[in-house]
Parts: sequence; structure tokens; C-alpha cells
Amino acid sequence: MLDVFRILARGAAARAGEDLFDRNALLILDQQIRETQAALERSRRALAAAIAGDRAEARRIDALEARAQDLAARAVAALRAGREDLAGEAAEAIAELEAERDAVRAARARFAAEVARIRSVVADATRRQAELERGRRIAAATEAARRLGARTAPCATASLREAEATLARLRALHAEAADTEAALDEATPGLDIAERLEREGFGPSTRPSGGAVLDRLRREAGLAQPHAA
Repeated sequence: MLDVFRILARGAAARAGEDLFDRNALLILDQQIRETQAALERSRRALAAAIAGDRAEARRIDALEARAQDLAARAVAALRAGREDLAGEAAEAIAELEAERDAVRAARARFAAEVARIRSVVADATRRQAELERGRRIAAATEAARRLGARTAPCATASLREAEATLARLRALHAEAADTEAALDEATPGLDIAERLEREGFGPSTRPSGGAVLDRLRREAGLAQPHAA
């Protein structure tokens, strides 16, 4: 019986873990993508450093060969002048330079194969990372659509329907207001033209002006109207 309980406990824990993962799958995916992005960036930097080092080794080979050629030319000149001793020392130095050059070349050959392998790995990881990010965008859109239309979330669906009903009501109110305004315009067809004529100075003013009010106040005060200059 205890074994059965232990099995049930493990099964319940596994089910709970799966449910937790399912509920937070998009969040987990986001974190995993961030971690793979960081790892890919480190790989790219390491590859760039390796390539830079290889180019430095190539320049080192060129420098060794240039030194060897210079010593060879000088050694030939020493032989022609009968200085076997100096030519012998130059030959020893040339041999050391050539040995170092050959060692660097061999190391570069091995290194080139490793750089090619790393470059292939980084290229593959870059492609897979791009696919992950595209898949994440699709998954996010799918999850949003699923939550919007999920039967297990009636509140969200009801809110959407209510918003649509509110929009329809607003549109009806706007249409009614527009119809009312149009009807008023039709009921007073000469209003706009009358206002325009008044503004242009044709006909008596239908609105009191500051000057007219001042004249009325003077009359009430028993003051004479000022003479125009």
C-alpha cells in the first residue's frame, strides 16, 4: 500500500509539474531564448577572437619570412666578401627563423580546421536561433488568440461582445446627432448667408457691439456724444 501511495504522489507531482509548465510555457520559452541568445553571442565573440588570433599568426609568418630573406641577402653579401664566420651565424639564425615559421604554419593548419568547425557550429546555432525567435512570435500570437476565444474564459469573450455592442451604440448616437444637425440646417436655410452678410457690413447688426453699448450708457448718463475729430 505504501508503494501505491508513493507512486500516486510521484504521479501527482509529475502532473502538477506538467500543468505548471503548460500554463507558463511561453514565459519559459522567452527565458530559454534569452539564454540561448547569450550563449550564441559568447560563441560569436570567441570565434571572432580566434579569427583575429589566426590573422595575427599570419602576420607573424610574413614577418619571419621577411627577416629570413633579409638575413639571407646579408649572408650572401658576407660570403662574397669572404666573411664565412658572419655568413655561418646568419645561416644559423635563418634556420631558426624557418623552423619557427614552419611550426607556426603547422599550428595554423590545425587551427584552421578547428575554426572551420566552430564557424559551422555558430552558423547552425544562428539559424536555429532565428527559427526559435520566429516560432516564439507565432506561438505568442497563437496563445493570445487562444486566450481570447477560449471557452474556459467567458469573461474575456463577454467583454469583447460588450465592447462591440457599445461601439454599435456609439455609432447609432453619432448618426442620430448628425441627422439632427442636418435637419436644423435645413430648417434655417438662410442663417449662414445672413451671418456672412452681416460680417461683411451689409445690413444692420443683429448683435450688440461695444460702441453701441457705450453710446447707450452716455445717453443714460446725460452726456453728449463726442464729436468726431
